[in-house]
Amino acid sequence: MTAVLTDAITEAERIIRDAPHVRDERDLAEGLDYLAGLVRVALGSAWTNDPADPHFARPSTQWTKMGLDNPDTLYFAAQVSGDAEYVVTGTRGSSADLVFQVLGGSHAGNTAPASHLAFDDRDFPVSPDGSFELRFGPPRADSGPGYFTLAPDSQRLLVRQTFSDWDTELAGTLRVQRADRIGAPGRPLALDSVQTRYAKAGRILLGYARTFLEFVELFYLDQPANTMYAPKLTPGGLASQYSSAGHFELGDDEALVVTVPASGMPYQGMQLGSMWYVSLDYLNHQTSLTADQARIDPDGLIRFVVSHRDPGLANWLETTGLPRGYLQTRWQRVSRPLGPEDGPTTEVVPFAELPDRLPFHQDQRVTPEEWAQRIAARQAAVGDRMLA
Repeated sequence: MTAVLTDAITEAERIIRDAPHVRDERDLAEGLDYLAGLVRVALGSAWTNDPADPHFARPSTQWTKMGLDNPDTLYFAAQVSGDAEYVVTGTRGSSADLVFQVLGGSHAGNTAPASHLAFDDRDFPVSPDGSFELRFGPPRADSGPGYFTLAPDSQRLLVRQTFSDWDTELAGTLRVQRADRIGAPGRPLALDSVQTRYAKAGRILLGYARTFLEFVELFYLDQPANTMYAPKLTPGGLASQYSSAGHFELGDDEALVVTVPASGMPYQGMQLGSMWYVSLDYLNHQTSLTADQARIDPDGLIRFVVSHRDPGLANWLETTGLPRGYLQTRWQRVSRPLGPEDGPTTEVVPFAELPDRLPFHQDQRVTPEEWAQRIAARQAAVGDRMLA
């Protein structure tokens, strides 16, 4: 019974080992660690795959990374069916953004899933105490605020809570139930359903292993290194989210200065990712910054410094020694269209010339003790958040 999963793991390892960017032992080690995370995601997805008994699972954590996961976001996913009604209850929390999306599938196939619905908490009533109730289901004549119609092929409900200030913003709560199953007893486990789950896990695993490596060829590696494209709507149907992306390739004596206006949007974040299309270690290293975490220069610009070596600057983004990787900027809960003037510009400069090339270099200085405090704050915030 388990052979279908073990065979998929063996095939996924071959895909990892044959990936075009694998050059050395570290690349392979990180690839096999990535594979372990995908196995956990696949098993978790398969075992919460019953739309008659839905539960929110966490597809991306610091141990299960995929799809250039955002370090600032808590992800929750549940399986649904377009012919049933579901009740989602929860509390808003104080995150910068709370987004619901209904997909006609997942990224585990050969193509990106269709987005049938995407909205944030501005589109449904929230009580003064922060509580809310949403219903998702087939078309009905008496639907009112808080009822969202499912397409017939709806399969997945995805919820994102995104944080701009890790220290003060709090996560909300979420629960999903199928309306006609509330209070009903659970169904006994059958051998064929376990077999189906193992097979499902194998398919999910291979889908993720193949799809994301293909995805970056289309959206990241089609432009010169050390550049980022102008802001555009994020692929996948999120109407209030824009992104700008690219990839870096730097020598030991080089730094990439990424300059972007502070937009004033509820959420703006910058992160680095590995060639496996996952976030770098954001727990023990400063590999991401939001506009609230970054030090904004007096001219209203944020200047991130991407480099291998420590420049002693507040907005240093650590490559963790990787010579190549991905760059990603996101804006969420936007109130207007974003254009090139809102996006990042990039410049590769000699590391030794940073004091002369950064107009507010002295304002950006941090001591080793201050840097250690920044890392300690990240460790505490992620530890607290991941309990949610």
